[in-house]
Amino acid sequence: MLANICTLFEGDYHYGVGVLVNSLYNHGFRGVVWAGYRGNLPPWANSIKEGEGYQEFYVAKDCVIRFIKLTTSIFFANYKPDFMVQLWENYCPEVEALFYFDPDIVNKRCWDFYLDWVERGIALCEDAYDYMPANHPYRIVWKELAERYGFSCQRQLDRYYNSGFIGVKQSQKSILLLWQKLLHIFEEAGYINLKDFCLALNRYPYFQTDQCVLNLALMLSSEPLSTVSRMGMDFGGVSVDIMSHASGSQIKPWRKQLIFKALEGSPPTLTDKAYWQNTQTPMQLYSPWQYYQKKIALRCAAGIGRFIRRS
Repeated sequence: MLANICTLFEGDYHYGVGVLVNSLYNHGFRGVVWAGYRGNLPPWANSIKEGEGYQEFYVAKDCVIRFIKLTTSIFFANYKPDFMVQLWENYCPEVEALFYFDPDIVNKRCWDFYLDWVERGIALCEDAYDYMPANHPYRIVWKELAERYGFSCQRQLDRYYNSGFIGVKQSQKSILLLWQKLLHIFEEAGYINLKDFCLALNRYPYFQTDQCVLNLALMLSSEPLSTVSRMGMDFGGVSVDIMSHASGSQIKPWRKQLIFKALEGSPPTLTDKAYWQNTQTPMQLYSPWQYYQKKIALRCAAGIGRFIRRS
């Protein structure tokens, strides 16, 4: 199966993109990574070549990142379906499957696993807040709102999925079109603001982030799903070695002062450890001295964590 990867980033999230690509390459991925961005290209992306609507950087001879400069004012968390649809329509129509990863995810599983996974259905991972029963008041409100706009519920779901990762075959692209359509319909109706991360926190219709709209789209779609528990992203400090995700309010690994946080009672997380294991090859994101300092800090912080824990 011909599959590509995509992500979105701005600011210092380029550190996450570099580690994401390294971690995928180190587990067997070979191919094209599409990276939509605002602002500047990463400092580690040297020897850039111009392509047709993108700028190309070779990670290795068999792996390339294609950077697409974006001008949208939409908050990137809300732009995921737009970007994936745009890729299929304008950049890689021949690709059979697309996988979106947030730039604060580190991969821990061989690439063949993902290809097998997406063959079974739309690939998803449960969120840290994984249980949302079918009769949850939010779900009931979402369903009623969707029906008001002519959509009908196709299935009942009790699990709540994280939108930081999704794998879709082109034959199931309808889920992206539905997710995209719902986001724009609800913005036009004044229910959400796509320029903000929090869409409608604590007020009707209770779309807290793009994840809620994705979860509504899954209720309205009959496309088969293939899902893993929250352990698939190392949520709750428990891992099944698929991905590690520094989501939500977590301090991103490239920003974290490891020893200081350990003294506060927050030892290194699984994501911190996975991040620093993938910073130097095939792309070197830090100098040898910077990397050595972080390795020492990581060990010291882990040691401190054995004695100091936040209750």
